[in-house]
Amino acid sequence: MLAKVGLVRWEVVRVLLLFGLMSGVGDLLSWGQVRGGSGACQREVIAGEVRAGEEFVRPVGNGLEVMLEPLASGWIVRVLPVAGPRQAHDYAELATPPYASVSPLLLSTDFSFRAQDVVAWNPRRFRFAASAGDFDRLLGVYGRYRAASPAGGAVEAELAELVSRMPEGMVQIVDAKLTPGMANQSQMAAMVASHFSTTAHTLEEPAEGKGSALGRVEWMRFRLSLDVPAGFKLASGAKVERRSCR
Repeated sequence: MLAKVGLVRWEVVRVLLLFGLMSGVGDLLSWGQVRGGSGACQREVIAGEVRAGEEFVRPVGNGLEVMLEPLASGWIVRVLPVAGPRQAHDYAELATPPYASVSPLLLSTDFSFRAQDVVAWNPRRFRFAASAGDFDRLLGVYGRYRAASPAGGAVEAELAELVSRMPEGMVQIVDAKLTPGMANQSQMAAMVASHFSTTAHTLEEPAEGKGSALGRVEWMRFRLSLDVPAGFKLASGAKVERRSCR
């Protein structure tokens, strides 16, 4: 069983490295070192705060909105069309492998991450499809990737190349209040969650003095940024920062 867990953990790491999304491991990979992307010269910046169980939604442009969707375990970052029926996958999910696994989009205590690990994986980098056309292309290759047996090979390389062309986003926790988890840190969390002491936070006492294994993030203030590719129509009132073109 331990051998199986280890294989799963290293498969997650392999996919994160393959798709250029691994960060927080001894600071070996930084924002400026992530390859690919849109070559955008502008970055849209959103600041907000959210309490456990609350939703945060903000239009970003191109008919899209960014959301921190509440989960029982925390939040998940989503990029979705403003209008129309909600699809099975969102524009950030498909551009940010690995799928159905540990993900920088999950600000949650899923996969044995404790509340302090959620805060310590900071910042978090992801990618997103900036248009319906890009999303449809991702969805098509993703479908073939999921159907491939065994997984990997040419279709995985095709998906990795397509993902690498998607614009980049980042979530940075500016401050947080949390009830810490009592469990030992998992090995997977230890690989990415290394900035707890340098992230502003307040520890709160558990209800009735009874702690839990994973704890809970009660509130956080955050800064979310999205690279703006050429032709992206910004939402009204959007705050934009200039950056070096790559």
